[in-house]
Amino acid sequence: MHCPALPDGFDFTDPDLLHHRVPLPEFAELRRTEPVRWIPQPHGIAGFADTGYWAVTRHADVKHVSTHPELFSSFLNTAVIRFNEHISRDAIDVQRLILLNMDPPEHTRVRQIVQRGFTPRSIRALEDRLRARAEAIVGAARARTEPFDFVTEVACELPLQAIAELIGVPQEDRTKIFDWSNKMIAYDDPEYAITEEIGARSAAEIISYAMNMAAERKRCPARDIVTTLVAAEDEGNLSSDEFGFFVLMLAVAGNETTRNAITHGMHAFLTHPEQWDLFKRERPATTAEEIVRWATPVNSFQRTATQDTELGGTLIRKGDRVGLFYASANHDPAVFTDPGSFDITRDPNPHLGFGGGGPHYCLGKSLAVLEIDLIFHAIADAMPGIGLVDAPRRLRSAWINGIKQLQVTTG
Repeated sequence: MHCPALPDGFDFTDPDLLHHRVPLPEFAELRRTEPVRWIPQPHGIAGFADTGYWAVTRHADVKHVSTHPELFSSFLNTAVIRFNEHISRDAIDVQRLILLNMDPPEHTRVRQIVQRGFTPRSIRALEDRLRARAEAIVGAARARTEPFDFVTEVACELPLQAIAELIGVPQEDRTKIFDWSNKMIAYDDPEYAITEEIGARSAAEIISYAMNMAAERKRCPARDIVTTLVAAEDEGNLSSDEFGFFVLMLAVAGNETTRNAITHGMHAFLTHPEQWDLFKRERPATTAEEIVRWATPVNSFQRTATQDTELGGTLIRKGDRVGLFYASANHDPAVFTDPGSFDITRDPNPHLGFGGGGPHYCLGKSLAVLEIDLIFHAIADAMPGIGLVDAPRRLRSAWINGIKQLQVTTG
């Protein structure tokens, strides 16, 4: 089926595309005319020995792929849909040690261990401390008399401090995690001048830092999550290596994504002032979920077909890569009424901003929702007149819907 609105050579993973916008019009056209479409690429440009991938754009199809890991693997080519074209296959394969890139049954084993740190009780235990931290972060920003960058002064701080609280990283080390994680995901953005080697070195720094933490807890157990996850390895806990890769995943999944959700949420409020007024007045409990739907910080992940199978009436061949475009799914009019509207009272809201379900559904969803709620309550209380100075500066990335800078005033 021909899709006339999609130009030849159009690639949803082109980092120049997300540098400027999320391609919502093109997603809409594909959902309408060809919801599972082959997107050709020059050989090897994404780091894989192939010539393209299938773009999956409908909500139902993204959910189907996500909930059938026996048909669609995260392990074979990892979940990252596009790497730097110069990356080696060995560098891709080592990422299979990260939970995000595992398949059952190994994924099941590791997830059952790490989810001990994300129980409702564990998250509730953090709430008062994180509320105090959110209020302190916003209080410090409010004291500024000049315009400031919302990303660095507000949005990045609470996710970093939450991770530090969760796994016992000293708060003074949180900037290390911020710097390392930025370098890991910024390889497509020339402003950062991050090479593959720098990104790999930053990943190694996080893993080494975490492994040292694990080794220390094994020598001297404490009442914290690190001890819970690693101190009794023979009882089904994580090895030091596994803990290192778990923290590596947290550095991106728990930091970059929540930071970008908060930033996109603030920008949405500032460009939809009636929604900001509504939030300040009523504080709907549905707000955080709509912010995540609207932001969709991870634009896409991928899976690889383990066998010939059919998806949306299209034959997918064994070994083909399949791109799951969450931003498209989150704007599917078959699921969402008026999906182009930012509506913090939207309910129900079955968005896929935390994944499409199945084994890789976001482990830290409850923590992320809590952080988003806390930071916007703090902003509404202490900085209700916050104002926008300039349009956001977007990250150049193949798969992250990121904002590098958002200049605001305290009002």
